Amino acid sequence: MSLDDNKQLARDYFRAFLARDLAWFETHVEPGFRRHDPGLPFEVIGPQGVERLADALLPAIPDMRLDIEDIVAEGEKVLVRLTIRGTHRGELLGIMPTGKSLEVAVLDLFHIRKGRLAEHWALLDNLGMLRQLGVTSI
Repeated sequence: MSLDDNKQLARDYFRAFLARDLAWFETHVEPGFRRHDPGLPFEVIGPQGVERLADALLPAIPDMRLDIEDIVAEGEKVLVRLTIRGTHRGELLGIMPTGKSLEVAVLDLFHIRKGRLAEHWALLDNLGMLRQLGVTSI
């Protein structure tokens, strides 16, 4: 795949995530796919793991937008800088709904192998998110 194809695959992942497109996950996410994310209380492995992540996050922020700010590709890697925007309307990883608006900075690094997502490293500004929700004043 070309670098542009790899970038498009990353963009398509975010669209599929918001749409909960399970068929897309099955086609484009390797069975052994793993998301490395220190902020999650569970593992995200394979297409079913991505589905579980969507099930955990989307009801909590039903108007979620994933606004891509930058995308860079090199070899089999794609780095995406994006901002999560939305309103906290449901339980979010143990935090009861606050009704507050969120803007969370994110860096996502994808490893793409033979046209499929093989691995994903995610870094989110979790502290900033907790501040916005009023959970901490640190």
